[in-house]
Amino acid sequence: MKGALDDFKVMLTRKEPFTCLAKAVVLLVIFVLGVVAGLWAAAGRPRYYGDSIVFPSTTTVYQSSGVCCRPNANAGFAEFAAPTRLMHDMTDEQLFWRATMVPAAAGYPFERVPKVAFMFLAGRGVLPLAPLWERFFRGHEDHFSVYVHAPPGVAINVSEDSPFYARQIPSQRTSWGSVTLMDAEKRLLANALLDFSNERFVLLSESCIPVHNFSTVYEYLVESQHSFVEVYYRNNKACRGRYSRRMAPDITLPQWRKGSQWFELSRDIATSILTDTRYYPIFRRHCRPSCYPDEHYLPTYVSLRHGARNSNRTVTYVDWSGGGAHPAMYGARDATPELIQSIRQSDTPCLYNSRPTPTCYLFARKFAPDALAPLLNISSTVMEY
Repeated sequence: MKGALDDFKVMLTRKEPFTCLAKAVVLLVIFVLGVVAGLWAAAGRPRYYGDSIVFPSTTTVYQSSGVCCRPNANAGFAEFAAPTRLMHDMTDEQLFWRATMVPAAAGYPFERVPKVAFMFLAGRGVLPLAPLWERFFRGHEDHFSVYVHAPPGVAINVSEDSPFYARQIPSQRTSWGSVTLMDAEKRLLANALLDFSNERFVLLSESCIPVHNFSTVYEYLVESQHSFVEVYYRNNKACRGRYSRRMAPDITLPQWRKGSQWFELSRDIATSILTDTRYYPIFRRHCRPSCYPDEHYLPTYVSLRHGARNSNRTVTYVDWSGGGAHPAMYGARDATPELIQSIRQSDTPCLYNSRPTPTCYLFARKFAPDALAPLLNISSTVMEY
């Protein structure tokens, strides 16, 4: 373009006769070149929407009447810092990348109240004990968040004033004993990490109940110096027998661990799990069949990377005394004050912030749907909510 302009300058400065037609052609060419240059410059400019910054959105892009409804550009900072609309069209890879963004600044540009993220893995797509949880949550709306992973296409049936309403996350199918369960747990963690106020993350099932009131649970978790991932090793078929030599050298037999599926994590350890690209692919390839990644991945990973900051125990009580592949199920006749009290105060003390305490469990499972009525009857007198 520069060479053409130079040629025109030469033509204009010659002292030879210059016809009107030639001058008109030159001016027309200069005009066209100016228009092209202007369009090029405009295309390279950044676009703004009014005077506001557009923050990333996690809402799904829907089609309606042939017109694309883009994510709300006016959602603003509040929606970015604590998303209220949980459905989105991100892949797991995109979601994990987005969830592991950690602010470099030490503080927050808003008044941050630490929250506990209650993450429900609802394999059957129902929450039969929801009324008990609703009573537990009541009055503490600023201190918790709820996330539900249900089978794709299944809508949780709750009222609009329930803390479970509109709290389902984009999900994928899971199968018992496979790595898809661990995928679902990571998906719950990632969606919960999108809320910058969530500080602690607890995994629960549809058959779990809280055995203490919300204030006790909140204080116990938020003030803990450790995460709660059960970690142990046993020289038996159910632990050592599940190890594959193909995991070496990254994971050796002395590093192999087992523990409860039901964990509780601090925010930084939750973020660390989503950034793991070394150990999780090994579990995906070699922890099958009959290996149960949900019982081995987190115990092994946390032991390897965050052992000093883990309590090596779970805060969810489960009765495995009967043996077999599944724990004891508590029905209506079993849901007594005596059972709940025995879980609330353990005979054998555990360590909390390096000090002995009889309060070792905050939640318990498995409770059948017919246990709801007796649990509601004793919730105020025994569980104190």
